[in-house]
Amino acid sequence: MKRRIKKVAVVGSGIMGSAIACHFANIGVEVILLDIVPNELSEKEKKQGKSLEDKSVRNRIVDDALKTSLKSNPSPIYHQDFAKRITTGNLEDDIKKVKDVDWIIEVVVERLDIKQQVFEKLEKHRTPGTLISSNTSGIPIKFMTKDRSDDFKKHFCGTHFFNPPRYLKLLEIIPGPETSEEVLEFLNNYGEKFLGKTTVVAKDTPAFIGNRIGIFSIMSLFHMVKEMDMTIEEVDKLTGPVIGRPKSATFRTVDVVGLDTLVHVANGLYDNVPKDERHDLFKLPDFIEKMMDNKWLGSKTGQGFYKKVKKEDGSSEIKSLDLNTLEYREKKRAKFDVLDKTKSVDVVADRFPILIEGKDKAGEFYRKNFAALFAYVQHRIPEITDALYKIDDAMKAGFGWKHGPFQIWDAVGLDKGIELMKAEGYEVAEWIEELSKSEHNSFYSVKDGQTLYYDIDQKSFAKIPGQDDFIILDNIRQSNEVFSNKDLVATDLGDGILNIEFRSKMNSIGGDVLNGINTSMDIAERDFDGVVISNTGDNFSVGANIGMIFMFAVEQEYEELHGAIKYFQDTMMRMRYSSIPVVAAPHQMALGGGCEISMHADKIVAHAETYIGLVEFGVGVIPGGGGSKEMARRAAMTYQKDDVELNRLRENFLTIGMAKVAKSAHEAYDLNILERGKDIVVVSRDRQLAIAKQHALMMAENGYTQPVKTNNIKVLGRQALGAFLVGTDQMKAGRYISEHDQKIANKLAYVMSGGDLTSPQYVSEQYLLDLEREAFLSLCGERKTLERLQHMIKKGKPLRN
Repeated sequence: MKRRIKKVAVVGSGIMGSAIACHFANIGVEVILLDIVPNELSEKEKKQGKSLEDKSVRNRIVDDALKTSLKSNPSPIYHQDFAKRITTGNLEDDIKKVKDVDWIIEVVVERLDIKQQVFEKLEKHRTPGTLISSNTSGIPIKFMTKDRSDDFKKHFCGTHFFNPPRYLKLLEIIPGPETSEEVLEFLNNYGEKFLGKTTVVAKDTPAFIGNRIGIFSIMSLFHMVKEMDMTIEEVDKLTGPVIGRPKSATFRTVDVVGLDTLVHVANGLYDNVPKDERHDLFKLPDFIEKMMDNKWLGSKTGQGFYKKVKKEDGSSEIKSLDLNTLEYREKKRAKFDVLDKTKSVDVVADRFPILIEGKDKAGEFYRKNFAALFAYVQHRIPEITDALYKIDDAMKAGFGWKHGPFQIWDAVGLDKGIELMKAEGYEVAEWIEELSKSEHNSFYSVKDGQTLYYDIDQKSFAKIPGQDDFIILDNIRQSNEVFSNKDLVATDLGDGILNIEFRSKMNSIGGDVLNGINTSMDIAERDFDGVVISNTGDNFSVGANIGMIFMFAVEQEYEELHGAIKYFQDTMMRMRYSSIPVVAAPHQMALGGGCEISMHADKIVAHAETYIGLVEFGVGVIPGGGGSKEMARRAAMTYQKDDVELNRLRENFLTIGMAKVAKSAHEAYDLNILERGKDIVVVSRDRQLAIAKQHALMMAENGYTQPVKTNNIKVLGRQALGAFLVGTDQMKAGRYISEHDQKIANKLAYVMSGGDLTSPQYVSEQYLLDLEREAFLSLCGERKTLERLQHMIKKGKPLRN
């Protein structure tokens, strides 16, 4: 029988429970969110004359928790409308409703006795065969099902979502002693395919996989920072983006998560893994104990390793904790010679061999840090998992590492890693010694586009399961390359579909990217059936290369700038009117030019976590790669008889004028950047490219016909232009916008109105593109625009002037 999840019950509405409920609502599942009934009335309820029998009182805890979650930033939900899929209730009046759900997820307080009581109540109403799981982060699964029925035990396991569930990809699945294989297989597939997770089946050991390795790594750094007399700024500099970790690195991450949360897990490990060879490492250093005593827990208490303070002039500054004096001081800039050697190395994996050879303190830090990490993970097999790739998957998906421990080890070389361990006095595991002497001598390899891992029991490589539904560009790029230049690679995806991949810094769009798109389109139209535009970067594209625009503008080389902007526009038209289908697959940031490229494709297959928008106002210009034209065209395409057409155009005008960015792909529909009925959203980033390829193939096979250039875009002329100019005057008079903001807005109004026409008329795309290009160029001659461009280049954020 096919198992489907149409309705879930989440029991416990705290931070995690509400966020898990929101993520199921994100994917279209109906959710019942339950919590306990309050013991007494609140002061507000007393004043309102309510009683403990009122439904609003009995649901107060769950309702307040969900409201708080929905207001949090970043939001746990893709779109606020999706919250309507969640129904709230309490564990006395509504527990019987669990009989109608397909999956019950318990997310109550981390106490075994309370969880067991909850499970006893749930079993009285649970329909046999219903999945049931606990979101515990450490309580042994085997203890939870005491006195439960055989059917309950068969369908029960741990499902440890990482916080926040919408954004962190890791879902650990921990079977109990009697969990059926069918349940494990279903949850493993469902988590990956429907929830967009990296699902990892873990053994029932303390802290499972992610937190076992992650907390070890942090605790190791806590001890190392004192041993090497390092500052927190130095450690965060060395453990951030340079090695493929989040910008928050180590100490800022702890501040965000909460020191108490980390200490709770560390203490649990200290108590429950007495035979761990690094057991003493989980004992809290003195400075952590002192911070706990002072309640310096991080963001939640206003201070931790960092503290924001107000200066006398009213501005704020961030101060850092001196770990020797435990006093806050001004932040110190951290600089290391070895980091300079990696600045030109874009591929993170290629930096590791350079970093460990450093002759400065940073080099010593990396040698010690990686040696400790390698030594620890080698001994966790088979204790926490039998397969080494699961450790890497857990660290990447749960802690935001670009490379897991064994991938880092492969990057520096197996034998070099052994050398680092021995230099620090660590014992080398027997299986590592065997691997070193074997013909393999690495943890991973690639064959036929599939990633293989070293299977310790079989002493040979095995395919990582679950890859059949993925296309892994890193595995096929070299063998399937069709064309490349400095900033772009075109790769044959098979079945007649070509992938166009940006490879520039931050995937910005400059001359080489545009040249590459045009050349790739020529090749594709000659030899392929369709095109996908996707890449493996942290972001799809942050937009046009504003450094190039600034250089042309400041040198007043307007002919060159005119040519560059026209080339961008022509490239967008080249894509739109290609003889074969073009599918864009944006993810994360798709800003400015990245948004324009997506909007000119035949179809967008967006990852749910796509933050897309036309943000050019922030650098003093309007969208110049077809974005302004496109928003005018899209408004015109929606005009219906008796519409107030100006209102539809105004929506798109404000999308650009307010530099709106969708905070999820679903929000992009509201901004008219994604089009309903044409573009789609996928939750699984791993499957996105394969799905995009399927859609390109489907369009090609169903008789794709080259579009005819349109000449029937209705523009409103003075009717719209006058209204927009009055609006910008009012905004300026009210001091909502600056004089330069008004100038930019008026230029945009002129373009989207179709110019100063006496009456509505029908025009071509090229007509609007010419207006757009003229407005863009004129703004590039403004001093305040140059100031904005320069500020963005130097500071990475917009200037209001």
